This record gives sequence, C-alpha cells and structure tokens, in this order.
Amino acid sequence: MPAVEIHNFSKRYGAVTAVEDLSFSIPQGQLVGLLGPNGAGKTTTMSALLGVLLPTAGTVQVLGVDMVHDRFRALPVMNFSSPYVELPYRLTVKQNLIVYGGLYNIPNLRARITEIAQELNFTHLLERKAGKLSAGQKTRVALAKAMLNKPKVLLLDEPTASLDPDSADQMRTFISNYRAQTGATILLASHNMAEVEQLCDHILMMKAGRLVDQGTPAELVARYGEENLEKVFLSIARENQGEHQNAA
Repeated sequence: MPAVEIHNFSKRYGAVTAVEDLSFSIPQGQLVGLLGPNGAGKTTTMSALLGVLLPTAGTVQVLGVDMVHDRFRALPVMNFSSPYVELPYRLTVKQNLIVYGGLYNIPNLRARITEIAQELNFTHLLERKAGKLSAGQKTRVALAKAMLNKPKVLLLDEPTASLDPDSADQMRTFISNYRAQTGATILLASHNMAEVEQLCDHILMMKAGRLVDQGTPAELVARYGEENLEKVFLSIARENQGEHQNAA
C-alpha cells in the first residue's frame, strides 16, 4: 500500500483552477520533493493531503485512508510543518507545544517536548513567547511541533527557511536521520534545490496546477541535460520543456 496516493485530483475556485487532474503515489518510506514555481499548486496539494481542502474531483488517500471522508483515522499518524503558519504569539514555545501535543494525546508529553527541544537545539527558547522568536527560531519550533507525535507521514513546507547554513544543515541531517530510523514517508516542498537534491529519493515537478515531470534528481538532471537540479527547475519554470517533458 502506498503511503500517499492521489488520483485525478482537481481543485477549482470558480473560474480559477488551482490543480488539474493530478495523479501520483508515494511508496512508504520515501522522501519525495514536491517542486514548482509559485502558484504551481503545491500548497493546495498538501492541504488536500491533510484533509482540510475538499477536491473538486478525484481522490486523495494517505495510508489507505480516504482523506475526504475519513481523515481522522489518518491524522493521528500525520503532521505538517511550515514556518509560515504562525503560533499564538502570547504563549511561550513550551505552552504552544503543550497545546499541540495535547491534540495528539501524546503520552509523557513534557518529556517528549524536552527531548525534541534538545534534538533541535532550542531548549533555551522554551520559555520565550512565540511572538518574540526570530524567523529562523520559528522554523525550528515549527518542525518540532510537527515531530511531537512521531508521524508516519510528514509534510514539510520549506523546513529550512530563514536558517543559517549551519542550522539548515543540522535540520537536514535531523530529517534524514528521522526517516532512516522510523521509515517515515516525507513529502518536502522547497525552493532550495541543493537541499532537495541532497535529501530526496524522487521528485514531483508541478507547474500551473499540473504534474509536468518526475523522477530521481539524477534522472531529471540527465533528462534536461543540465548541470544541477536548480537549472532543471529554471528550465521548467521558464517553459523550456520541449521534448524533455514527461508528464505522469
């Protein structure tokens, strides 16, 4: 059973089409990059996987669960991280994590918060109010929030945004180690092509709401005859696909 399976998924808002006829599957245990320029449909796709957005057409399944009709069966073993989703400003980092951890009914929650704060190196921030965090600190805490329940399926939106190179490398190592240790399935949306090339087993390339290409980083670089994944991304974003396009 695939960890994620999307079949003929479309989402329209009146005359505006956000995603059109999208289909892909992710085997359990893979780390997959979801790439595309702004407006490609990445956020819409992740929202559908979380069950917070209803498809106009098509089906969305996570671990065999229909996310339209039965999402509460899958949500306890899923989580999502984005540095752009703000935590309540007046609560401390620890208070925020207690609130979110309580939603998952995590046993020994305070011990789990201490553990994840140590792993992500922000113990010194636990008593700081969320509104006083820097952009990079918010990124760390957002990832910690998503890791509290040790998810089997993890959706990451720009997990190293605003981090300095050393901190970003630590986060990538943490994500890679977590996947290796737990067998978790991870879907990663990022504009950092070097990061994607380093972490991902497979890549899904979206543009204008459609899946326009996919493959391993090495396959895509070879297919487009480019030096690296960033130049592949630019080729697709600038519509220089030509004969290389391989829509799934």
